[in-house]
Amino acid sequence: MSESADTKAAPAKVRVSAVLEGTPSGGTGAGVFAVCITTLILLNVLAVVLATVEPVAARIGPVLHWFEVFSIAVFSIEYLLRVWSCTAQDRYAHPVFGRLRYAVTPMALVDLLAVLPFYAPFLIRVDLRFLRALRLLRLTRLLKLGRYSESLRTVTRVIRAKKGQLSVAVFVVAIMLVVASSGMYYLEHDAQPRTFSSIPAAMWWGVVTLTTVGYGDIYPVTTLGKVVGAMIALLGVGLFALPAGILASGFAEELQSQRAEEKTCPHCGREL
Repeated sequence: MSESADTKAAPAKVRVSAVLEGTPSGGTGAGVFAVCITTLILLNVLAVVLATVEPVAARIGPVLHWFEVFSIAVFSIEYLLRVWSCTAQDRYAHPVFGRLRYAVTPMALVDLLAVLPFYAPFLIRVDLRFLRALRLLRLTRLLKLGRYSESLRTVTRVIRAKKGQLSVAVFVVAIMLVVASSGMYYLEHDAQPRTFSSIPAAMWWGVVTLTTVGYGDIYPVTTLGKVVGAMIALLGVGLFALPAGILASGFAEELQSQRAEEKTCPHCGREL
């Protein structure tokens, strides 16, 4: 948050923005808020997990319900405060378009999805099956930890820095999957017409083989199919190591950059 934004925005709005965003000007309030909201997020994930255990849900169902209501209230207030105070930052300074711009940022959308399933039945008539699916969105609250965890922010920075290389690796893996599945379909279709009924059906075998998981539910029976399958499995070992190597390189570079920043004076830029 810059000084120009601070002078334009009301002091209360600037203070709230600093606490919510965890900037140094937020003081101890920012740290306390981060700890409290992180704890609440983790408890929410635990509540979602416990709700799927029928004996536990039957015993403490009302407790889980009221905890959900309390959590929704807290997350809703947090979201509204973020939308209200975002104009304290220069990039969202406009009272209308700034807030709209902020509302479509990835983390703001995560905040919205964290509370949306609760309000959806009150706003629109929702089919019960769709409502059950909406409840899965409660797990998006776990993504809110990205705001408060430096480790998760480091992961995000690494992925962003290596997105080009990762995209190439994923593209190569996708091509290999299509080629392997197509080849196995033509080799095994006559011998196993129901198992390898189409190329999309063969892609399940391709994913399981390339990742070297090997469930064994689908496998080639022809001699040529077994030979090609073995070659694809060996290629998969190296192919899926590519993204891991790219991420490892990114983490090494990020840690080296952080060490360099720690050794540099933030005021004069000289090495300590």
